[in-house]
Amino acid sequence: MSGQPKTIRSVVTVTLNPAIDQTITVEALKPGSVHRAKAVRHNAGGKGVNVASCLADWGTPVTVTGLLGAGNAAPFEALFQAKGIADAFIRLPGETRVNIKIADLAANDTTDINLPGLSADASAVDRVRETVLGLVEPGTPVLLAGSLPEGLPADAYPALTADLAAAGARVVLDSSGAPLAAALASTGALPHCIKPNRHELEDWAGRPLPTTADLLDAARDLHRRGVSVVVVSLGADGALFVDGARALHGRLPPVQALSTVGAGDAMVAGLIAAFQQDGGLEDVARLSVAFAAAKLGCFGPNLPDPATVRSLAAQVNLTPID
Repeated sequence: MSGQPKTIRSVVTVTLNPAIDQTITVEALKPGSVHRAKAVRHNAGGKGVNVASCLADWGTPVTVTGLLGAGNAAPFEALFQAKGIADAFIRLPGETRVNIKIADLAANDTTDINLPGLSADASAVDRVRETVLGLVEPGTPVLLAGSLPEGLPADAYPALTADLAAAGARVVLDSSGAPLAAALASTGALPHCIKPNRHELEDWAGRPLPTTADLLDAARDLHRRGVSVVVVSLGADGALFVDGARALHGRLPPVQALSTVGAGDAMVAGLIAAFQQDGGLEDVARLSVAFAAAKLGCFGPNLPDPATVRSLAAQVNLTPID
């Protein structure tokens, strides 16, 4: 034994359609009424950026890439510098989109209004592909996250997944709609892990999934198709974790949330952190649920100190599901 500390591989997150999240907090959202905002916050966002931010708070080395508008890149650059995140984004002419999130304190809910963003073409994705392939080695977790910008076909993720899998990377996909369907319909390599919520899984399955048994059937179908780990997020009810024969339901008691924005992204960060530690399904479930719960106490894509997150992870209730 060499006695040398184990080197932790840098996670790579890919965000092709990032956003600046403008979160407006109101006492109670009433359509058609005039509201006085209690607070307004701006955060550099997009799923992959949010996941990277949480991983950086946990202490995991992380590199971000994707497509970023050169016209308003400053908030992203400030975030990356503040958190020690390696910036490998490709800059394109124009501005990154702005997403408006209205946080309703009375309902403890958030309404999203996503504005149009950059347009991209195949050459831009080729530049991202070359960047990512230059960063990965066998076993590197790579997150492909979010929607696709205008101009890209729905099969952009299957092509990236195939190239990354060939390089030995473990691909985590967190998307929805046509991009998710295209990735799961691929005849090539499928993602190592996906994390749909109930609605996104129903959209893929083409039918309602009202019971745990229905969700489990759909998740196991995806596993049979080639997805090693399927995580179905269930909001305040935690999440379902499936890796074939085993299935777990993980949850914590509900907590008062300062902001639910980015909770799903924090859950993805937790499962990637568990993958980094070569954890089993139980570890994935505990860290995923703990990251999501810990993020609820923070504004923006942030986590509290690691000790707080570990304490929450130890409290996660795991229930095996037949």
